[in-house]
Amino acid sequence: MSDKHSLPYRKGVGLMILSKELKVFIGMRIDSKQEAWQMPQGGVDEGENLEEAAFREMEEETGSRNAEIIAEASNWCSYDLPEYLIPKLWNGKYRGQKQKWFLMRFLGDDSQFDISSSKNAEFMQWRWAKIEDLPNIIIGFKRDLYISVIEEFRDHIIAMKQDAKKQ
Repeated sequence: MSDKHSLPYRKGVGLMILSKELKVFIGMRIDSKQEAWQMPQGGVDEGENLEEAAFREMEEETGSRNAEIIAEASNWCSYDLPEYLIPKLWNGKYRGQKQKWFLMRFLGDDSQFDISSSKNAEFMQWRWAKIEDLPNIIIGFKRDLYISVIEEFRDHIIAMKQDAKKQ
């Protein structure tokens, strides 16, 4: 394996999908021996714009596209894979991912989720989680990224909470 720092980042998107109760969709990865929860995320295909990638990833990982984009992160966020995972993912070509994150509001009900609908299902189960719990339940090497994403969308989430109280 080449030096980790000489490898590029894989371009991707990440999705913070919020329920009506402003909880976050998370899934437990199929391919991990540890309890590895994460928000939906994935690579951007050749010729695909970021919004298209976001909705494609949502459908692949949740079985639904029934959401609206509330905000797009102003900056790219990145994470590095632990050394032992580099040769196991993406043919060892990347050190991690740089991602553009989207804050989305889910417009349907839970019955619309089908995490086994994709031929390449990534999650074995899913649940709604409190935003403040994310840093403690997310796989460790993504913790700093998740803290950045929460901070990035904090004002939007506060505004959504205020709007919910008015209704």
